Amino acid sequence: MQAVIIGASGGIGRALTLELASRGAFQTIHALSRRETGDWPDGVIASHIDIEDENSIAEAAERVSENGKIQLLIIASGLLSDGEALQPEKSWRHQSMHAYERVFRINTFGPGLVAKHFLPLMARDERAVFAAMSARVGSISDNGLGGWHAYRASKAALNMLIRNFAIEWRRKSGESICVSLHPGTVDTNLSEPFQTNVPDRQLFTAEGSAQKLLDVIDELSPDKTGRIFDWQGEEIQP
Repeated sequence: MQAVIIGASGGIGRALTLELASRGAFQTIHALSRRETGDWPDGVIASHIDIEDENSIAEAAERVSENGKIQLLIIASGLLSDGEALQPEKSWRHQSMHAYERVFRINTFGPGLVAKHFLPLMARDERAVFAAMSARVGSISDNGLGGWHAYRASKAALNMLIRNFAIEWRRKSGESICVSLHPGTVDTNLSEPFQTNVPDRQLFTAEGSAQKLLDVIDELSPDKTGRIFDWQGEEIQP
């Protein structure tokens, strides 16, 4: 059995990879990322992927395919801000084409192209899970605050893609599960500038979030495909 973590150099991605390795359910875990990720335990194969480059995605898929079918793939990459150059918008006046292009390329377009090249490698005759990190703020029905236009829109669009992929993949495999996951507010570089008003009990470590997310994935059944779930396993409405 093999699993794939995309974005393994990030806080959640690295924690997911290490937690999977410690559970021992997979013979091979592919830790794919744009940056070097350091040492990994036995069974983890680190290699390069740039989800903004379709050629890079295709090459990574070809490498992974040499080890057989995939039973679990998690896209853990994401972009909210990068310091002063890119910040979540507080008003429609703060929108920019630059922000939309950067955020959508990583949060939406990249995962879409990952699906293009990796879904054909997923197991069909047994349970297989394709999951992408989304966010509660990507829920249209749950949006009561506004703002964060590019990030919210990119995650809402990602959720739509996941729903599309679930429908199409279900036609090929009745055991398929394709979902969006909300990890909670995790103490990582992505959330660090926005943690001021987060209560301590609602700020998770990457390790804690990874454990909860993998527990949620373990409990998913094919009838849950195409939906959005948080770290507690509770469904989020689109």
